[in-house]
Amino acid sequence: MSTTTFPQQPFPAPPSAPAASVLDEPEQTARFTRWLALPSDTDGPRIGVSSLQVTGITCAACAAPIEQALCAVDGVLEANVNAAAMRVSVRWDAARTRPSALVAAIRGAGYDALPDTAAAARESRRVQSRQALWQLFVAAFCAMQVMMLATPAYVARPGEIQPDLQHLLNWGGWVMTLPVMAFSARPFFAGAWKALRARRIGMDVPVAIGIAVAFVASTGAAFDPQGPFGSAVYFDSLTMFVMLLLTGRALELRARHRAAEALEEALGALPETATRVLPDGRAECVGVARLCVGDRVRVAVGEAFPADGHVLEGRTAANEALLTGESSPQGKALGDEVVAGSVNLEAPVLVQVLRTGADTRHEAIVALMREAQTQRPASARWADRWAAPFLWTVLLLAGAAAAAWSVIDPSRALWVAVSVLIVTCPCALSLATPSALLTAANALARRGVLMRRLEALEGMASCTRLFVDKTGTLTEDRPRYAGCEPVSGELGVAVDVQALLLQAASLAGWSRHPLAQALSAARPAAAAAYTWQALRDEPGAGIEGQDAQGRRWRLGRASWVADAPEASASVAEKGDPGLCTWFGPIGHPQLALRFDEALRPGVAAALAALQADGLRITLLSGDAPHRVQRMAAALGLDAAIGGASPADKLAALRAAQAAGETVAMLGDGLNDAPVLAQADVSLAMGAGALLARGQADAVLMADRIDDVLLLRRLSRRCLRVIRQNIGWAAAYNAVCVPLALAGLLPPWAAGLGMATSSLFVVGNALRLRRLD
Repeated sequence: MSTTTFPQQPFPAPPSAPAASVLDEPEQTARFTRWLALPSDTDGPRIGVSSLQVTGITCAACAAPIEQALCAVDGVLEANVNAAAMRVSVRWDAARTRPSALVAAIRGAGYDALPDTAAAARESRRVQSRQALWQLFVAAFCAMQVMMLATPAYVARPGEIQPDLQHLLNWGGWVMTLPVMAFSARPFFAGAWKALRARRIGMDVPVAIGIAVAFVASTGAAFDPQGPFGSAVYFDSLTMFVMLLLTGRALELRARHRAAEALEEALGALPETATRVLPDGRAECVGVARLCVGDRVRVAVGEAFPADGHVLEGRTAANEALLTGESSPQGKALGDEVVAGSVNLEAPVLVQVLRTGADTRHEAIVALMREAQTQRPASARWADRWAAPFLWTVLLLAGAAAAAWSVIDPSRALWVAVSVLIVTCPCALSLATPSALLTAANALARRGVLMRRLEALEGMASCTRLFVDKTGTLTEDRPRYAGCEPVSGELGVAVDVQALLLQAASLAGWSRHPLAQALSAARPAAAAAYTWQALRDEPGAGIEGQDAQGRRWRLGRASWVADAPEASASVAEKGDPGLCTWFGPIGHPQLALRFDEALRPGVAAALAALQADGLRITLLSGDAPHRVQRMAAALGLDAAIGGASPADKLAALRAAQAAGETVAMLGDGLNDAPVLAQADVSLAMGAGALLARGQADAVLMADRIDDVLLLRRLSRRCLRVIRQNIGWAAAYNAVCVPLALAGLLPPWAAGLGMATSSLFVVGNALRLRRLD
């Protein structure tokens, strides 16, 4: 006979976890710590903010003992735990403590901590996931076996099963329950023990007591049917209960891990190496972490800039949409600044490094995001306040029932207490919300809306304000040709507009610039209408070509086409210079071509429907203010904020939250990540930045704005179902608890009622599978 060996530790430390003392080395500390700016007095304290991944967290109540343990360390100024993200942010005085003391305090509280870096955290997640799946598999497999052994007792008539056969079935159920008690139920006992050691009470305490009492009593009944425990066993209810609880925890753990992986992948997508140019002209490939201020780096077309800097040689354009919100590629000439993480589009350039590492704009955005992530919402604090009174009430009720029946009828005291624990065990209540949320999330996934935090459905139902990013969210990622007008006066003469437009579109077909591609797409037949020779693409300026008659034409910036720098001023008079290009012979621009941002399909109708549903919408963008205001007016929005930095966006959102509003944010860029982390409900476009998607509660994979309307409507239906489920569970407890206290509800009936109540809750939630 083969035997199976299961892992023995519920949350073993990963083998790659560094020793705590290693974390005190400056190079190691810098990997997960940022240093706050010192006051004007340089002798002031050196304050660090360290981010650590914490393992062993099973619920929101775990945050309190970790924060208390950290705050007890001399030198720790503040500690904030986010149980959902399994992350702790600690502000500490470097003169009084060290990172190793922080890790030791967390371990002393019964948890473990790792630096917030990818390798160790990934290994820790892998171990936790594997352990959770093993525990769920053992519980599910054993529950099925126990149920088969218990079925004859439910379907047979009195006297049909011989006593010795019934004893054998009971012993079989006991044997199959042992792995569940020894392995699968270990997280509940471990959580209860941690809570009791910390002199507090958590949800694991009544669960562990109920499991232990039911197992001990059933064991006594199985081995001594004539003894004080009676002859009825409830191994089937016990194993099923453990399986249901482990299923919920496994789903929650998976959601946490997906969020952490998305953040790590986003940071890993940035360039890891850079081409550094030495003083003698030689080039070497170095890690981005080795770059220093003043270094010169060469950035090829299609590469991301490895650090903040300014252009020393060359002209190009950079795509900064995911960092700054700018909708059009930004021209970069000699001396212009470039941003780490933006993409070089047109030509190789030589850049001098101005800021590296934590000083770059990209890292500043990540820091803002982590700061917002560590803040605990008001709903979590409310739940913490009411959890302990509820659990104490359950335990006192069971204890009082046992005490009363020990006087009335001592032989029934234990089973009355077990019945009360089973009846009051919050199985249906615990399933009331997650079952509805999971069903709604599955229905949304079929439509292309992926929920990453199920609780966001509740927030979306009660949302009062929606902040919407413009570039890449309401608009397509490519500009749209909007029209043209002839140029006359000093720079040109009256011309045939349609003929010139076809000629310009033909020349545009040879360029990869977004505006040129938009013009070529608007007139696809123009490509074969003209023949061009001696084509030359001038980075940051435009494209030049020679027609069949030998005349040279230019399409691009006004100053370049007119061959006169002062011509740029006339472009500003016409409107938006960033979305306008000129065409004509060298020195004589003859056509001004205008471009606009193309709205995504259904945007206007979806926003109007959301406003009609009572949602206030504010356009929030880092794009030019006049473009943002123009877009808001066209869509009928009464509020718009343009030119907003990531910090400005975060401040606007926090102001709305401080006014008592439930706020949702819809964005797509890296600059939206801090706001998405702070919002009560965060939504991201599927084609947006990976970091933004990693912080979003929901991702619109199809990039349809009307999916936001679908999400809001289904969220409200989901909230109604949740209220119905909670009402049913409350009614069940209101009826069954008095019966159990009166001794009229035996444990088997309590277990059956608990299972029936849970099935009703799940069945009601399945109605959400329909989207109509």
